[in-house]
Amino acid sequence: MPDPAGYDLREFAEARDWPTVYCLPPYAPDLNPVDGIWSLLRCGRLSNVASAPSKHLEQRIRRGLRHIQYRGHLMDGCLTETGLTIGPA
Repeated sequence: MPDPAGYDLREFAEARDWPTVYCLPPYAPDLNPVDGIWSLLRCGRLSNVASAPSKHLEQRIRRGLRHIQYRGHLMDGCLTETGLTIGPA
């Protein structure tokens, strides 16, 4: 099915030698490092939080993300869990 802009992604990728296309299932949390980060938040800074004001919840999420951001080993663990790597192919 062509996209609304008139480009077919499959044709685009096949016409070039540099892109690598992987077909993933529609929902694959085990392949998404962001799901690992949310899991860290839910088990840490957001555990047992019942927040009525959304500003309080937003503040807790920001603090939790900052906590993870400054601890590279946590982010690396979320990426490693997926089996994916960052770098040249």
